[in-house]
Amino acid sequence: MGDVDEANSAIGVALVHISDPQHRAMLASIQNELFDLGADLATPGDDFTPSDMTLRVTVAQVGRLEREIDTMNAQLEPLTSFILPGGGAGSAHLHLARAIVRRAERAAAQAAHIMNLNPHALAYMNRLSDHLFVLARLAAKSEGGDLLWQPGATR
Repeated sequence: MGDVDEANSAIGVALVHISDPQHRAMLASIQNELFDLGADLATPGDDFTPSDMTLRVTVAQVGRLEREIDTMNAQLEPLTSFILPGGGAGSAHLHLARAIVRRAERAAAQAAHIMNLNPHALAYMNRLSDHLFVLARLAAKSEGGDLLWQPGATR
């Protein structure tokens, strides 16, 4: 849950550097959902049905992330190389948030071996890291472009 909180804070920092209203709206929704995710992870069990008493990440939230990823990807050139974190302030902060979400996902996957966690919560973290990666690429597009990895460039 601490990693999820850290990811939420990193997204907050990224928001300071993001001016596009649609991107800001997506990130604001994600920040709110990360609190839901934290509550979900704090309440392991056998029944992952949302209720008035128990917040649960839902398949609809995962689906929304996937649709947003597809919409953003349609605005980008296909990848031809690995991307280095950077490409502008907003992009760099989104890459950092993505890496923190990946850490949270790894921690949750480990925890899922010893307690029952909502599979939609795990899927949400997986899709969220992809979402932040694609959004970072989109932000970089308006900030000068992706920084491409150059294999062996410093040999």
